[in-house]
Amino acid sequence: MKNFLWGVLALFLFSVPVLAHHGNAGYDMQKMTVLPKSTITQVEWGNPHCQIYFDTTDDKGAVRHWIVEAPPPSELAPRDWHRKSLNAGDEVTVYLHAAKNGAPVGIIQKVIFTKDGSILRAYPDPK
Repeated sequence: MKNFLWGVLALFLFSVPVLAHHGNAGYDMQKMTVLPKSTITQVEWGNPHCQIYFDTTDDKGAVRHWIVEAPPPSELAPRDWHRKSLNAGDEVTVYLHAAKNGAPVGIIQKVIFTKDGSILRAYPDPK
């Protein structure tokens, strides 16, 4: 029985790193990427992160599909976000920290609505 308990303890201790949260090493956290002319296509409101999908169109008319990570609802709610803050079809400017490898993914900082200029901040503005 004693060996069994030691085995369970060892299994627990060695499995904890597997459950560790991923970092942001793959993103350029020193540079803010700004994507005007963006249209929200989908929002997944949930844990462990909210996901925001949007399309951007460059000056040549090419569309790029983006996915950005946002904090969980428990962190967004105190910043005046709610499940319907962003909806498919909303036109926005997106501020994000993009992937270092050029993939259209990132960590969102804020969005500004084209229609009225209102701002939703996912994180406090850096000082």
